[in-house]
Amino acid sequence: MNKFEELFAQYNVKFSDEQVKSDVQGILSAHAAENNNIEVWKQCLSQIDLTTLSGDDTDVKVRRMAECVNNFVAQYPGLPNVASICVYPAMVPVVKEFLRSEGVGITSVAGGFPASQTFLEVKVAEVALAVAEGATEIDIVLSQGKFLEGKYEECFEEIREQKSSARNAHLKVILETGALKTAENIAKASVLAMAAGADFIKTSTGKISVSATPEASYVMCKMIREWHEKTGEIVGFKPAGGVSTTDEAVAHYTIVKEVLGKEWLTNTRFRFGASRLANNILSSIKGEDVKYF
Repeated sequence: MNKFEELFAQYNVKFSDEQVKSDVQGILSAHAAENNNIEVWKQCLSQIDLTTLSGDDTDVKVRRMAECVNNFVAQYPGLPNVASICVYPAMVPVVKEFLRSEGVGITSVAGGFPASQTFLEVKVAEVALAVAEGATEIDIVLSQGKFLEGKYEECFEEIREQKSSARNAHLKVILETGALKTAENIAKASVLAMAAGADFIKTSTGKISVSATPEASYVMCKMIREWHEKTGEIVGFKPAGGVSTTDEAVAHYTIVKEVLGKEWLTNTRFRFGASRLANNILSSIKGEDVKYF
């Protein structure tokens, strides 16, 4: 038994996909309705990493996003602002120049996002450059191909090196759960990422057909809970990709609340990665169609 088999053996990673589906249905049937209210919607709004990750992103587009965030409190007094703005590394300097809202972070994807199919030296350098330009949070991607081949040592060391390169910036590790396919793989990838130093684990890049699902969220939250119980360490959770409606956000919120507890219902421990979600939640809160962001 190698050290990663020994690591996985310490955790309850033997999930049945059918049991996970049943557990999730049970949680949502019992609790989703009680969380579908304006106070929860406000909380979800405060947990959004407002995201633009398009090939046609421009300085003007990103500047406008930053200015929307800057003006949000004046436009919507009494509502919480988003948690951060998430962009490609080359757009970090634009966000840093124009973002004025206190408490809103700058998130950069890096490390060969979205496929993680580049040299480790490039990944490490990209993380370091993004932080040097002003990123306060870094979202990297697990090498799914290596993971599925059982090259756990390589995956672990890649995350460790990027964590070191991120310095004081928070590191979120994207598992790309749609590519991992099974609940057991998602559980093992969660444990590996946390062992390597992830501050958050995140479901998806949003760049493949299967992104964040309630089932993936459930498994990842179960592993975060077990990790916390065994180590005392707090790891955050971020569903991203395909979370665009208020109902979808409430579903993930409900899973976090029921599995991890109320102490995780803060934007220091729970984020959404989204481009459309902010407007949709804002529309739910205001009771009318809003296209602010």
